[in-house]
Amino acid sequence: MDLVILIYKLTEVFPKEEMYGIIMQMRRCSVSIPSNIAEGSRRSSKKDFRNFLINAYGSGAELETQIEISKRLKFGKIEYYLQVENLLLEVMKMLNKLINNLRV
Repeated sequence: MDLVILIYKLTEVFPKEEMYGIIMQMRRCSVSIPSNIAEGSRRSSKKDFRNFLINAYGSGAELETQIEISKRLKFGKIEYYLQVENLLLEVMKMLNKLINNLRV
């Protein structure tokens, strides 16, 4: 959830013409991560939960790419990028560990 908040803070100063471009993509991906975790945790099997964690991990990978693109385009405040990248790395490590622990 903290990652979602940081992404919203980062993208609120992006160029307005990006509202339906990279801003929406980054926000959607960031929201998708905890949403998939939550939905998967309510499923009836470990296999289903694992699949939702894999989806969350995929959204994290998309977000990594979008962060790099927006950095190269020099959108946003640089101080937010460091926070976002560190937190995303932590989230991805946790997801990877969970996914590996739920192997069927």
